[in-house]
Amino acid sequence: MIQAGDLVLIWHPDKRCDSFLVKLQKGMVQGTHFGQLSHDEIMKHDYGEGMATARGEVCYLLRPALGEYTRRIKRQTQIIFPKDAGFIIQHLNIFPGCTVVECGTGSGSLCCTFAHFVGDTGKVCTYDRRPEFSELARKNAERWGVAQRIEFNVRPLDEGFKERNADAVYLDVPTPWDYIDKAYEALAPGNHLGILVPTSNQVSATLEALAEFGFVDVKVCELMLRYYKTDPKRVRPEDQMIGHTGFLIFGIKTLPYGEN
Repeated sequence: MIQAGDLVLIWHPDKRCDSFLVKLQKGMVQGTHFGQLSHDEIMKHDYGEGMATARGEVCYLLRPALGEYTRRIKRQTQIIFPKDAGFIIQHLNIFPGCTVVECGTGSGSLCCTFAHFVGDTGKVCTYDRRPEFSELARKNAERWGVAQRIEFNVRPLDEGFKERNADAVYLDVPTPWDYIDKAYEALAPGNHLGILVPTSNQVSATLEALAEFGFVDVKVCELMLRYYKTDPKRVRPEDQMIGHTGFLIFGIKTLPYGEN
């Protein structure tokens, strides 16, 4: 059965109706435009079951996916979209037990994603100069249940990272080319650095800095995502798509030739 403290996605079959992501609390009621739902009544069901609202309309209680959660988190900053987050996870080679260093905590969208995949034996060390961003990210991580895997640091990147020999480093800052040296210090040789920037002139400056520090196998890309209507009699693209959200840059740290 679904229990108090669980996250539930309340989904209605009418595509014009919004879905609701709810953390259950005893005695609470969720209002929707298709009727009210008692949290106590929801906890008498299991994931995947249908449930009638107070107005008699049937909705479904679904287990939320990570992408659904990070897309909906409370935010004070732009977030990393799920379409980019999955690509970043693979190209930074994130695995259970690894240590990830991140600068640009923001609202914690990608931070929660990293923590989800490093597991209880891994660690995410995230940095932001704004304490209010770090605190919001912590609350978002607690809601998803991964805050214990994250170390939140409030300090400017000018002071560098505390970590050394990290398995992956990720930068989401306005001028990443100014901090490639800090990323180089924190990253283990042969491991991956990821960077996100919104504009092409930022890409150029970043590429120059990566070359200066000997990063190799450098890649730049952007991802587009287009959903399709799911009516089997009328399959066609949705009218809107998620286009450019940022340029993703990846590189691998190497040591100077001949250095042991």
